[in-house]
Amino acid sequence: MVESRRFPPPWSIDEGEACFIVTDHAGQKLAYFYFEREAGPRSAAKLLTRDEAFLLAVNFAKLPMLPRQVLKDIPRPPNTAGSDD
Repeated sequence: MVESRRFPPPWSIDEGEACFIVTDHAGQKLAYFYFEREAGPRSAAKLLTRDEAFLLAVNFAKLPMLPRQVLKDIPRPPNTAGSDD
């Protein structure tokens, strides 16, 4: 049985005014990576540079290509949510 994916690959990256947007094949926007072009506001708010935001978007867009076993092996932090969540 073939498992259908909720966010079908390939994922694409589009550049907005101050962010990169990762979109799946169906047009669903999956992630926004915001950046600041000017150093002054960026350093005060600790925003990403355009290059940093682009690299994060590229790596995020590669996720559907990773084998499931690799994703399962990535360590995750312990669940900190309450028991009634």
